[in-house]
Amino acid sequence: MDAEKDKMIQGERYFSNDKTLLAERQKTKKLLHRLNVTEYVANGNSRAIIRDLLPNASRRIYIEPPFHCDYGENIHLGDNVYFNTNCLILDSAPVHIGNNVLIGPGVHIYTASHPLEQDLRRQYSIAKPVTIESDCWIGGNSVICPGVTIGQGTVVGAGSVVTKSLPSFVMAAGNPARIIKHLEPSESEMK
Repeated sequence: MDAEKDKMIQGERYFSNDKTLLAERQKTKKLLHRLNVTEYVANGNSRAIIRDLLPNASRRIYIEPPFHCDYGENIHLGDNVYFNTNCLILDSAPVHIGNNVLIGPGVHIYTASHPLEQDLRRQYSIAKPVTIESDCWIGGNSVICPGVTIGQGTVVGAGSVVTKSLPSFVMAAGNPARIIKHLEPSESEMK
């Protein structure tokens, strides 16, 4: 593995314009163009493109184009994950999404970030993983920030900005997102 890519995945400072990272992002952009433009309506090749784009995803996912990501290979998806139209995942660090997750339209998931110090920001990027556990619903136009974990069965209201991790079985909304209600797990989740 390339040194800068390894640092990126490990959450260390890395140079985002490294030749290997640039080449990988370019390869991803070509696949995204095929998914979002040339194959979207033309024929049934979208499944093959999604497998190439997201090699660490279950085959039982659905993406409503357009969809955008940086690398694709850092996105790990369980069964029955649904992305509505116009979602974006900046997957410099791993993104883990469990089973039976609904992602509303226009949702952005960010792992990419930058140092606060301006001199360092000119030289390096940083990335922190994001986890969305099973049975979550992320409302449209929400933003999930770097380093956040959203617990099982949690609902994030539309337009929310999730800056801190959320526990399981809550509803959170707002900017920044705050817990507004505790939810009861279903009987199947208690087994």
